Amino acid sequence: DRDRHDRQKRIDWMDMDGIMSARVLVVGAGALGNEVVKDLVLSGFRDITVIDMDDIVLSNLSRCLFFRDSDVRNGMKSEIVAERASQLDPEVRITPVVGKIQDLKDWDFDIVIGCLDNILARMHLNASAYGLGIPYVDGATDGMMGKLQVVLPGGPCLQCATNRSHAKALERRFTCTGNASMFVPHTASDITTTAVIAAMEVREAMKIASGRRDLCIDGVTYYDGTQGTMFTLELDADPECPNHPEEER
Repeated sequence: DRDRHDRQKRIDWMDMDGIMSARVLVVGAGALGNEVVKDLVLSGFRDITVIDMDDIVLSNLSRCLFFRDSDVRNGMKSEIVAERASQLDPEVRITPVVGKIQDLKDWDFDIVIGCLDNILARMHLNASAYGLGIPYVDGATDGMMGKLQVVLPGGPCLQCATNRSHAKALERRFTCTGNASMFVPHTASDITTTAVIAAMEVREAMKIASGRRDLCIDGVTYYDGTQGTMFTLELDADPECPNHPEEER
């Protein structure tokens, strides 16, 4: 074998040139972000930016591939992920950004992948990407449950899929899937569910980078790790969604 991606190139719709040239933004470098960045690098993506505002804590270690004991309270998530993930492929360039997604100024990306556990940040990311016409892949987990949505320009967005009752309580803490967590600071997390959702996010990014948006999941996909089941709900654009210009309604 002389080609790192030989097996992947055997998939008929895969465009490795498109994948290797795509500029990808990963928002969130926790459990889901770790898995997503790992899968991106191994899949051949060469230009990755990862943003996160947090440092590493002890509870991250059982769920995050790239973190070590020595990193606890001694390293920022995005920087450690960039450093360690870069070791998987010498050709990859991973740019770490320490900060909030709300403060990001440069949006020169082809694909945005969300790995956030905060509904406010996810809505901001959704609106920003949609407004700029950048495909957005949103993933979320809550214990053994997972959720995935691909937001493409002109189609329904993340806010279209959000229950309107959430708009009245955005300042409350929510779990990744949008369910109220009753202000409990630590919600359940399972690495196997995280791995499934991360893999699905990266697979959708591969379709987009390969110019095959027609293959992307249409609607909102839910995964139940306990039952081993998955289903997708159809979704139409909400005529009252603020992210859709009046002329598109």
